[in-house]
Amino acid sequence: MTILFEPHRQWSAHLASQLGTGVLTTSRLEDVERLLADQHPDPLVLFGPTTDPGLALDFAARQRLARPALGVLLLRERLDVETMGQALRAGVRDVVDARDLPAVQAACTRSLEVSRHLLGAGTPAKAAGEARVVTVFSAKGGCGKSTLATNLTVALAEGGRRRVCLVDLDLAFGDVGIMLQLVPERSIADAANARDRIDPTLVRALLTSYAPGVDVLLAPVGPTEAERIGRELVARVLAAVRTLADYVVVDTPPAFTDGVLAALDVSDVQVLVATPDVPALKNLRVAMDMLDLLELPTQTRLVVLNRSDARVGLTRADVERVLQTPTAVHIPSSRDVPVSINRGVPIVVEKPGHPVSRAIRELALERIAAGPAARTGRGLRERIGRAGSR
Repeated sequence: MTILFEPHRQWSAHLASQLGTGVLTTSRLEDVERLLADQHPDPLVLFGPTTDPGLALDFAARQRLARPALGVLLLRERLDVETMGQALRAGVRDVVDARDLPAVQAACTRSLEVSRHLLGAGTPAKAAGEARVVTVFSAKGGCGKSTLATNLTVALAEGGRRRVCLVDLDLAFGDVGIMLQLVPERSIADAANARDRIDPTLVRALLTSYAPGVDVLLAPVGPTEAERIGRELVARVLAAVRTLADYVVVDTPPAFTDGVLAALDVSDVQVLVATPDVPALKNLRVAMDMLDLLELPTQTRLVVLNRSDARVGLTRADVERVLQTPTAVHIPSSRDVPVSINRGVPIVVEKPGHPVSRAIRELALERIAAGPAARTGRGLRERIGRAGSR
């Protein structure tokens, strides 16, 4: 069942007629509370376009703990960055243009599916053990690695169906915080002050919540703090984070730093990002040779070609010939991506039907979530020692 809260009578009648049967409309919040008390399982609540956004966000924040399976959607006549960011952080599953009825219907369908999974209908039991670690790496800056990591995290979470933690290991110049418009009140640098007692409780306190199912461990605010964070500290932090989530997505700098090596050591999937230009492809091929030297299994790698349709004189066959491996996912080029970055809202949230969003969801849900849970095997420290002795 769907509850539509909309003070404006014409908007209420219009939306109710388009959403089909089973929609209860009201303009009083106490009616919403009463209907929620009478319904099981929890229905979907839509706040119409003339609703005071503060009222909707306050409702979502309260229900986030009281009824975690309840889906809350916010419809607006005009989408703005500030409202979208506040809504996601309050627990609203989606903010949709009220005039785009197919998008509204699709958002309702997605939210109801998430609720069914959270309530256990058709959801397989989570396997015992630690989270899968997905390390996103590119061998050259400017390939869109951080943009992919943030969108991949949100896509894997599926609106709260899974718990995903995004770790920014670009310790000197991490961009995840600014991309998601998060206030850096705490970061991985705080773990350096307690390196001898790092555990899940401590690491949980360092996480910054972004959206339902999504937490972020931010990079240090200043580059000088990066010097305090070595490989052993990163390994301990990742070990703790793995007990708190279903997936851990690690964003990395374009270099084999100690932190990157620690992440690769525990990675179940390595997402290797390139763009169709010769320097990026050459650098990625060199990086893959390094992974081979370290004996990281090839079956754990997914090569992603970003801006794949850029007309730069390189075909897909050219790219795969240079990399000597097939590409798993092609993400098209679009001006909407930098626009979404500047707005601070991942494109998979802002425009879920966009070709870029569809490609990222393919990577998340078909290549990673549905893929084999391969592990890297022996420790990387041992492999580095063996490689150095050759």
